[in-house]
Amino acid sequence: MIDLGIKRFCDVAVVGGGPAGLAAAVYLSRFLRSVLVFDVDDGRAKLIPRTNNCPGFPEGISGRDLLHRLREQATAYGTEVLSSGVESLSGRHGAFVLQTTAGNVQASRIVLATGVVDRAPAISGLRKAIASGAVRLCPVCDAYEVQGQRIAIVGPDHSALREALYLRRYSPWVSIICNYPQDVSAAVRREARAAGIAVLDAVDDLVLREAGLDVVMADGSKTERIGVLYAAMGCDVRSELAMDVGAHCDEEGYILIGPHAQTSVDGVYAIGDVAKALNQIAVGFGQAALAATHIHNSLMAEQARGGNA
Repeated sequence: MIDLGIKRFCDVAVVGGGPAGLAAAVYLSRFLRSVLVFDVDDGRAKLIPRTNNCPGFPEGISGRDLLHRLREQATAYGTEVLSSGVESLSGRHGAFVLQTTAGNVQASRIVLATGVVDRAPAISGLRKAIASGAVRLCPVCDAYEVQGQRIAIVGPDHSALREALYLRRYSPWVSIICNYPQDVSAAVRREARAAGIAVLDAVDDLVLREAGLDVVMADGSKTERIGVLYAAMGCDVRSELAMDVGAHCDEEGYILIGPHAQTSVDGVYAIGDVAKALNQIAVGFGQAALAATHIHNSLMAEQARGGNA
């Protein structure tokens, strides 16, 4: 028999300590399952300065505060959170092996909550700009808060146009910005013009100010002041572990899931932004509840059949 050097065993290993992963851990721990959460603290949720569309927080809540509350809740019921990265995933239903920076772990079930990494423009002080709300990443989350402001969108022309059209309902001052005229097609320009969306196509720099950003033009023309910049540049999906075990993903890398957040690999689940769905905290919570309940019921069924649970 090959010695895999297993250091820990658990019912469920949750990879990712964002809202979805921690919500799943809360459910699973309350089902009296042994749960390990692997969290390297690099998720997008902690960058949220304040979200006002997370159910149950009428005054809004910061990403860091939400994560702190969720972690406290999960650990209170017995979840163990490890600040260890997971380097690879192998094995099969009932006996998955995670190679981690703290040694190998065997788990009966896997929940992947690894999230995505947003692509953002190369702005000096980007983290500060996100924290101040000058740079935003999700108009579904916070377009309500930027009503009437001067808004600019940066990204590939079709993506930028789609976001600009969405935001046009919230403000009459919406523009698409890029570095070179050839970055925006004639078709996109026509549709933008028809919708009252400006195209600034010779932008040299974006400079963070106390309120908003200055859009510095390459030709020396008048600097534009905007209140908010939305990045419509896409994201990188952290689905490598799903691919390790052959789970099906779409062309962008999002993990494809079924009605209980199951992947195409028996015993592996995907929740939150890494799964093919609407990237919202509320959606991640729902997926967490579905996955955790399905996992618990499947382990109960195995136990009734005399298997390992």
